[in-house]
Amino acid sequence: MYSPLASGSKEQHKIIILTAPSGAGKTSITHHLLKKIPQLAFSISAATREARAGEVNGRDYYFISVDEFTKKIKANEFIEWEMVYEGKYYGTLKSELHRLWKKNQYPLLDIDVKGAIHVQEQYPEESLSVFIEPPSVKELRRRLISRGSESEESLQTRLNKAEYELSFINHFNKVVVNDDLEEACAETEALVRKFLGIPL
Repeated sequence: MYSPLASGSKEQHKIIILTAPSGAGKTSITHHLLKKIPQLAFSISAATREARAGEVNGRDYYFISVDEFTKKIKANEFIEWEMVYEGKYYGTLKSELHRLWKKNQYPLLDIDVKGAIHVQEQYPEESLSVFIEPPSVKELRRRLISRGSESEESLQTRLNKAEYELSFINHFNKVVVNDDLEEACAETEALVRKFLGIPL
């Protein structure tokens, strides 16, 4: 679900979109990009789930209630939002992108596959979308198990969702296979620098 983001010239509104199935390494690559390219800024998503250990409200996510989230949907405050899992909503607030653009920074969106497609559809020329692909579903399963935070049921839910998300791989500008994290980081960084016109 999404709605257009209107305001100002789109020429300055460049957006970097990273998306991937859960466990593919998207978060690690996001951290690499933020460290290496200071012109980028992390776009903080809104989420209705509980904060995990070490997560901070306003830094990792804007943690809000389901009631507050649905009110924001009705008020047309999101550029994109999804119910990623039953009762768990995630979304990108229009105000967040404006906050970063006003600081002359490029928002880096680390978001769900469907949300990424919605943002890209609204900003086809101004966005670079990169799909981080795991080497295989078998490897994805191994990575998710190694986290130690998944029950058998939640693991299967994530794997089923991953297989579904992989079917959208051709919707994105670029695909980076994360077989080796260091190489995947370097490849993604090169793509982003080229798109933004930022030399190495």
